[in-house]
Amino acid sequence: MTQKSRAVIDYPLYLAGKAVETSDWLEVNDKYTGKVFARVSLADAKIMEKAIKAAVKAEAEMAALEPHQKQKILLHCVKRFNEIRGQLTEILIAEGGKPRKAAAAEVERLINTFQLAADAVTQLDTGRMIPLAVTAAASGYQGIVKHVPVGAVSLISPFNFPLNLTAHKIAPAIAAGCPFVLKPASLTPTSALKVAEILAETDLPPNAFSVLPCPRELADVLVTDDRFKMLSFTGSDVVGWDMKARAGRKKVTLELGGNAAVMIEPDTEISDAFIDRLIGGAFGHAGQVCISVQRILVHEAIYADVKKKLVDKLKKIKAADPDLESTLIGPMIKETEAKRLKKWLDKAVKKGAKVLSGGKLKGVLFDPTLLEDVDHSLEVYKDEVFGPLAILEKYSDFEAGIDCINNSRFGLQAGVYTQSLKKMMYAWDHLHVGGVIINDIPSFRVDNMPYGGVKDSGLGREGIQSAIRDMQEERILVIKG
Repeated sequence: MTQKSRAVIDYPLYLAGKAVETSDWLEVNDKYTGKVFARVSLADAKIMEKAIKAAVKAEAEMAALEPHQKQKILLHCVKRFNEIRGQLTEILIAEGGKPRKAAAAEVERLINTFQLAADAVTQLDTGRMIPLAVTAAASGYQGIVKHVPVGAVSLISPFNFPLNLTAHKIAPAIAAGCPFVLKPASLTPTSALKVAEILAETDLPPNAFSVLPCPRELADVLVTDDRFKMLSFTGSDVVGWDMKARAGRKKVTLELGGNAAVMIEPDTEISDAFIDRLIGGAFGHAGQVCISVQRILVHEAIYADVKKKLVDKLKKIKAADPDLESTLIGPMIKETEAKRLKKWLDKAVKKGAKVLSGGKLKGVLFDPTLLEDVDHSLEVYKDEVFGPLAILEKYSDFEAGIDCINNSRFGLQAGVYTQSLKKMMYAWDHLHVGGVIINDIPSFRVDNMPYGGVKDSGLGREGIQSAIRDMQEERILVIKG
C-alpha cells in the first residue's frame, strides 16, 4: 500500500528527546496529488525556549560521551533506518515529490551518512602535541591540543533532501558531542520527525535533541540566540547570508545555492550513457538540487552532436507521477515555484532564447526544458533556477570556457570532461568553486567528501569529518616542564 492510499498520519514534534503533540498542526501535502497525507505538531515560543534550555543543559553530558557510546547510538540508527527504508521511501515520494528511484537512493544515503559518522567517531584524531620551545623564553614548555564540542548547535534543513541533508547535520552533531535543536523545512517536515523517532530509541542523554517544525518567524531565535554556539543552515543564498549577518558571535556554516556548469571538451566520448548522465544531472528531482547541471558548455567541434542527442532524448521525457518506477522528473515542490520558473523562461524567450525541448507547465509538472542563445544578464542564466531547466552554449577556447564558468556569483561545484591532465589541473587551479569534478557532472557527491562552496554558494564544508570539525574547537594545554 502506498503513502497515497493511507489515512492522514499525525506526527508529534520532539522536545528534549520526547514526543510531544501540540494543539497546533501543520498539514503536509502530497506534492503530486495536492492531497493532505500528514499533519505535524507545530512548536510555539514556549516550546522553543524549553528546547534551547534543554540543549544547553545537555552540553556537559553530550561532551562526556565516549567514542564507543556515540558509535552505539549512530549504529542503532543505521539498523533502524534499514528496517524502515520502505516507509522512508514512501514519505519522500509523498512529501517531496521525489521520484521513486531517487527517493530510494536518498534513503540509502541517509543510512550511509550515519554509518560514516559511526566510523568517524573511532577514527578522528583527538589532538596533537605542539613543540612550544621555538624561542628561548619558551624553553621547557610543551603544548597539547584536543578537540572539544562547541556546545549547543542550531540546525536548519531544506526541503529538497529532507532525509540526507538532515542527516548531514544530526549525525555530525552526535559524533562531535553537541546537543542540537533542528528545524526541518515546513514543506517536508515528516522525514526529520521519523529520524527523531529513531533517535528517541537510543541512549542519547536526556535533553540532547529537539526536532521542532515551526513557522519561519519563530525559528529566528535559532539564528540570533547566543546560547547556541553554532548555526548550520542549508537553503537559499539570500536567506543564508542574512542569517549570518544576524547570527552574532556564534560560528556559522552555510550550504547555499548554486549555478553549476559542466564543460565538455572535444575528446569526450558522446555516448548514450554520457547523454543520460547529463540529463540526470540537469533534470533529476525536477532540477531542485543545489548542484543540478544548469549550464552545459560544449566545445564547438562537438556542439551539434551533443545538441542533437540531448534534444532527441529529452523530447521523450515528460514530468510525471513520482510514484512510478519509470519517472525521472516528478513535480516541483509547489506551484508558485513552477510559475516563477515559467516567468523566467518566457522572459528569456522574449529576449531571443530558443527552446530546444520542453517548456510546458501543467500545475506543478514542468517538462524538462533545454535552452540555447540565452542572454547572460537574465535570471534564468545568472541565478539559480532550482527547476528542470538547463542552458546549452558553445565555446571554442578552453581557458575562455573556464572564465565563463567563473562568471557567476555562485561557486559550489563544476564539472569538466577532458582527457588532458594539463587541462584537468588548469581547471582545478582556476575554477572558483568548492569542488571540481573531472569527467563527470557537477552533481556528483559522496557523503564523506568535503562539500561546500565559495562566493554566494556558502561558507564552511559538509561531509562527515569536515562537519564534525566545524562543530568542535581546539583547546590547548600548556605544561611548563
